[in-house]
Amino acid sequence: MTVARLNAASLRFKNWLRWSLVCLCVTLAACGGRVDLMGSIPEDEANDVLAALLKENIAAEKVSGKEGMVGVRVDSQQVGRSLEILRANGLPRERFAGMGQVFKKEGLISSPLEERARYIYALSQELGNTLSKIDGVLTARVHVVLPERGTVGEAGTPSTAAIFIKHQDGYNLEIIQPQIRRLVTNSIPGLTADRVSVIFVASQNREAANATAEKFDHVWGIAVPSNSAGTLSALLWGMAILLILALVALGLLARKYLRPAAASAKPATVQIEPRGA
Repeated sequence: MTVARLNAASLRFKNWLRWSLVCLCVTLAACGGRVDLMGSIPEDEANDVLAALLKENIAAEKVSGKEGMVGVRVDSQQVGRSLEILRANGLPRERFAGMGQVFKKEGLISSPLEERARYIYALSQELGNTLSKIDGVLTARVHVVLPERGTVGEAGTPSTAAIFIKHQDGYNLEIIQPQIRRLVTNSIPGLTADRVSVIFVASQNREAANATAEKFDHVWGIAVPSNSAGTLSALLWGMAILLILALVALGLLARKYLRPAAASAKPATVQIEPRGA
């Protein structure tokens, strides 16, 4: 009976150990799982995303999708950092609508005003798409105003254009500003170079901004700049030590001068004479 019980206990222990190992493996696999960072995107965009992530030592891989599209998969614990890297690099690239998509005939006949608005939108999209191909450009916007004829006795409105380009930090696009201005000028009828405004904005590095931003530390519950925290802490500790020493000195003085006076003050004695004296 004893041997049979030992065998049964050993068998139960082995089953428990086996199921524990299975649950541990499942838990570890769930904790270290991989998630799809990007869904169905063109392969060239997926290559850009993959290159940006691998450059920052993030293990990423491409997975096949539907209709020739691909996705990008990363570790579940790297999703937040991966999104910050893609945002800093302007990925995935913005998709612009082409002339064919904007002027795709659908439904009823469009009015001249609608056709004009669609033409301006399509022109802005085409120019923005072209400018986004420049190295270092994260976002490109072109706002176009086409010429309008004035009424009798009034001058018409000439063509104007405003260009906004956000680029990565470290790229100097000012040197190609004349080429950008010439590109937009030659793409819009009736537009001259003096009526084209170009604005460049460098992307701010979040890590560098946090490093240069003034940080605060708390010293005894007081929020002070980090560069002054040590000085304030030393000053407060010095004041505390001086206060303790002052209290000790007062205690010693009180013990020295007050106790002898109390000891010298003896109670008065009353002599009582007997009655029969």
